[in-house]
Amino acid sequence: MGVLWRWFDDRLELEDTLLPLLRHPVPRSLAGRAGWMYIFGSSVLVAFIVQVVTGVALAMTYVPSTEHAYDSLQFISSGAPFGNVLRGIHFFGASAMVVLVVVHMFRVFLTGSYKFPRELNWISGSLLFLMTILMAFTGQTLRWDQDAFWSVVVGAEQAARTPVLGSPLAQLLVAGPTVGAATLTRFYATHVFVIPGAIFGLLFLHLYLVVKCGISEPPVAGDPVDPVTYRQRYAELLRRGIPYFPDEAWRDLVAAALLVAVVIALALRIGAPLLGRPPDPTIIIADPRPDWYFIGYFAILALMPTGVEAAFIIGIPLVIFAFLFLLPLIRSRGERHPRRRPLAVFGAGIVLAGYAALTAIGTAAPWVPLLPAGAHLPAVILSPLDEQAGRGAQLFIDRSCWSCHQVAGSGGQRGPDLSRVASRLGRDQIVTRIANGGGGMPAYADSLTPEDLAAITSFLVAQR
Repeated sequence: MGVLWRWFDDRLELEDTLLPLLRHPVPRSLAGRAGWMYIFGSSVLVAFIVQVVTGVALAMTYVPSTEHAYDSLQFISSGAPFGNVLRGIHFFGASAMVVLVVVHMFRVFLTGSYKFPRELNWISGSLLFLMTILMAFTGQTLRWDQDAFWSVVVGAEQAARTPVLGSPLAQLLVAGPTVGAATLTRFYATHVFVIPGAIFGLLFLHLYLVVKCGISEPPVAGDPVDPVTYRQRYAELLRRGIPYFPDEAWRDLVAAALLVAVVIALALRIGAPLLGRPPDPTIIIADPRPDWYFIGYFAILALMPTGVEAAFIIGIPLVIFAFLFLLPLIRSRGERHPRRRPLAVFGAGIVLAGYAALTAIGTAAPWVPLLPAGAHLPAVILSPLDEQAGRGAQLFIDRSCWSCHQVAGSGGQRGPDLSRVASRLGRDQIVTRIANGGGGMPAYADSLTPEDLAAITSFLVAQR
């Protein structure tokens, strides 16, 4: 091995290039327990490598077409050797990457490590956070089941709310005026080539800045950042510092091994997420269920008041990313220790607690009832119905009307209660409302046959 190493080193000159980077000095204060706070950045890199390796393996079997994508995933999950485990590693690796990048950002925020001279470190990290979210979103759509299809529709509707550029953005997202075959191909290319390429470039910039500017020292209360004196003070710390490799690299190696072990264990124990039903645009699902880390955001979309959709859909992401990119520019100096920054700690706690609460609400989804096999309306409603109205009652379930509207206390809470709708509206008015939609309700004219529309109307007319 020594001969082999010297042969490669003589030609690649690793000791003159790579080793000095690995041995760059870090503050001695990282050698204690505080050093464990700094493992999350390297853990994100390891999680990304896991995603790349498993993603390449999955791409060898996955077929990115609307006709075969669902079936190819079914084959990977149940027919290919270790396919379900591989999908599980990819899924839990994505979850780990999202969690770790959020934890890393909160650590940097709470310790004030975004301040001078590391403003660009934070901005490049914020871009990596955005790329991670986009990669997670595009990845879940590649399952191309019912939830994935409607997640694309929801994403396109949000893009369409953008002022001036809404329509072109929505068409760019779905590769045309409607979701179709070209949509899946575009999401596949974006997920496999565009976003990973951007992440590789941003990672190179981020790591360069970490080495160039140095790892921020643990904050000390009463020791604020002053751009005039900070560089000289930090140089003094490094002169008494320790080399990153091997003195501190072992922590990152332990964290990486633990991360990989946990992801593999979860994949073996739980396996990949089950696929839903194949996509069917004629079934208007009221509540597409995204992966768990997006459920809180989907809860916001479900709970927002009628008439302010554009303000929420555009305003929330705009505020978040304006904060991320402006923070290091307007708060580049001053105290770093959390005890001296109570407002920052309070704000971080509110964000975490709020999103956790929204995730819990979104998981329960009280506005949309679960639809178990053989679900039916109360017998007191069904018993007096004639044949056509009885068929309409079943369509009321099958077409997910029940997911939004209650009848006799059974159903969802998003739309109006239809228990006595025939006392308020005539038959023609009911037909018009179902066909044309309005008030947040989609139009069903293109997804219901005239016979189906007449059956559902007969069922609703019977509700007096």
